[in-house]
Amino acid sequence: MTFQGSGSIDTGNVSGGGGGGGRIALGGGAGLLITIVALFFGVNPGDLLGGGGPAPGTSSDAAQIQQQLDSCTYEMANENTICRIKATTVSVDTVWSDLWPEYQAPQTVIFADAVNTGCGSASSATGPFYCPADSTAYFDPTFFAQLRRMGGSDGPLAQEYVVAHEYGHHVQNLTGALAKGQRMGSQGPRSGSVRVELQADCLAGVWAHHADDGPDALLAPITEEQIATVIQTAKAIGDDTIQGPGSNPEGWTHGSAAQRTRWFTIGYQAGDPDRCDTFATDAL
Repeated sequence: MTFQGSGSIDTGNVSGGGGGGGRIALGGGAGLLITIVALFFGVNPGDLLGGGGPAPGTSSDAAQIQQQLDSCTYEMANENTICRIKATTVSVDTVWSDLWPEYQAPQTVIFADAVNTGCGSASSATGPFYCPADSTAYFDPTFFAQLRRMGGSDGPLAQEYVVAHEYGHHVQNLTGALAKGQRMGSQGPRSGSVRVELQADCLAGVWAHHADDGPDALLAPITEEQIATVIQTAKAIGDDTIQGPGSNPEGWTHGSAAQRTRWFTIGYQAGDPDRCDTFATDAL
């Protein structure tokens, strides 16, 4: 997807990270997203939530990323991954502010290798994640190369879908859906974690529906070819795809390839977050 704006990307909500200190103690729903994303990538959640966690990236890493962020323009967002993440956050915030006047934008941290967060320390192996404890989405840009190796697309809209998905978790944090999901369990085909992830896919679809609305939209009209890159990515990160032959639904944390595709499509076609209530149905 092409950003059609021009000039610098003005937002104070995106920063480079890696060298700062974060608290380790978890409370409320703080552990939910870290844990299920950690399980998704096959790493030990205990290593991500303090204690055995990796050392955070250096302050020089954060400074280099921040330098790139400070120079980002919308034109650069069409070529540079860090700038694309930053520009996408502006688009997603704009859409959600229009849909929901009470929306409060999260923070976003772009990091290298490892980072300390309000949910504990995490490495790049965690993948993109949202921490409810500090209302912040975290991205290591190298994830997208890993996603491509997993069978996902490296197309711009596929990357923007990942950002919009994590922002969907922020919306869930604001609405209470994260806490509700945690109370319903972390594994299984109808678990709270699966419902949370499928709803975030749907909310990402809602963003995509509205992202190119109006003459002042930051994004050029979305094509069917671009939507196909999102579908390719959603299929690649389905639990059954990752687990391979003999996949056991009782171990699912994010939903199957078909489910992830279905719920993104529901959000994209409807453009209505009310259609994303994965907690109101067992027909996931």
